[in-house]
Amino acid sequence: MRGLIRAASLALIVGAATAGSASAQAAPKFGFINSAAILAEAPGRAEAENQFKTEVAAYQAQLQRMSDSLQTMAATFDKESPRLDSVTRATRAKTIQDKEADYQTRAHNLDQQMQNRQAELIRPLMENLQKIIEQVRAEDNYAMIFDVGAQTSVIVAADKSLDITQKVLARVKASAKPAPAASGSLLVPKPSGVTTPKR
Repeated sequence: MRGLIRAASLALIVGAATAGSASAQAAPKFGFINSAAILAEAPGRAEAENQFKTEVAAYQAQLQRMSDSLQTMAATFDKESPRLDSVTRATRAKTIQDKEADYQTRAHNLDQQMQNRQAELIRPLMENLQKIIEQVRAEDNYAMIFDVGAQTSVIVAADKSLDITQKVLARVKASAKPAPAASGSLLVPKPSGVTTPKR
């Protein structure tokens, strides 16, 4: 699941104080969360992980069958090659090379499909988390909420009193479990970065 969380962790840098408002004149209020810790306990995470493992196993089984077939073909060719005439040998060698190229292409495509599916499965959890973070930001008048759990985080030290991870996690757990992503559609979550706050 670490890979699933890492692959999907967004830099949830949320919000900016509204210019000209009374709150904007006060010192800005900051907080931070650890999205990886929240996602590890988020409702629906286990189901997404299990679904991904099931689908990965199917992909791997397909690749294994293709690899076994290719190895059998190559072994048979190596065994029979000395008895073949040059034209037949060249033809069969070309067939094996073509099959190997097909295998490499298929393996690359399946890898891309797995990455897309991984992003698709985690997307509802990330959207729910982002919505809750925005609610907390607005309710508690945070100017910004940083994510120390994101791969792109540049925060190296912070006052622990600014950590609102547990508050957000409690809200995530209390919310309705996000609907699982429909299989088949290849949806990719938004890239990491600044999210424009709702005003």
